[in-house]
Amino acid sequence: MKTQIPIIIFLLSTTLTTITTTTTINPLPPSPSPQPNESNDKDFIRTSCKTTLYPQTCFTSLSGYSVQQDPGRLARAAIGVTLFQASHMAKYVANISRHADYSCSPRAAAAVHDCYSVFRDAVDEIRGSLSEMRRLGGSQEGMRFHLSNVQTWMSAALTNVETCTDGFDDVADDVKTDVCERAVKVKEVTSNALALINSFASSIQTP
Repeated sequence: MKTQIPIIIFLLSTTLTTITTTTTINPLPPSPSPQPNESNDKDFIRTSCKTTLYPQTCFTSLSGYSVQQDPGRLARAAIGVTLFQASHMAKYVANISRHADYSCSPRAAAAVHDCYSVFRDAVDEIRGSLSEMRRLGGSQEGMRFHLSNVQTWMSAALTNVETCTDGFDDVADDVKTDVCERAVKVKEVTSNALALINSFASSIQTP
């Protein structure tokens, strides 16, 4: 029995030494660093957004997209972001429009109804623009044709968004603040998308 105790102590000592050596040789793996392509994409987006009226909004809304440093992909992503926000705004205005006649002043109710109408048009124009962007390809003449449509429709969408907020100029009602604050956010991404589209269009050589 007495001879077994040193053997046990020796085995425990050997095991602890092995664990310590293994830990020293095999440390925890380092934290992963950002991929070069991802970092370059973010730099490209940040630089491109400097050409817009709302660069911080532009970068925040688009920095999660992989655009492969392609201005066309970036413009299409911007239109997609705009369509998402405009669609949500249209649904919101449609909801309050159903109750506006009973909960708002007549002037505010009219402004809400008008806002819903123009946002519905804006969504159609932005959706059409996104569809046109997906058709890009082929000859430069064909690309310029589709981009011209996109520029026209996105410009019209921006005008419609601004028309919504303009309609509340003479309104003194609580609904004005909420609607206009939401509409301004849509206006910013719409303006940014149009700026990125214009930048991309200008990069295509004319014959």
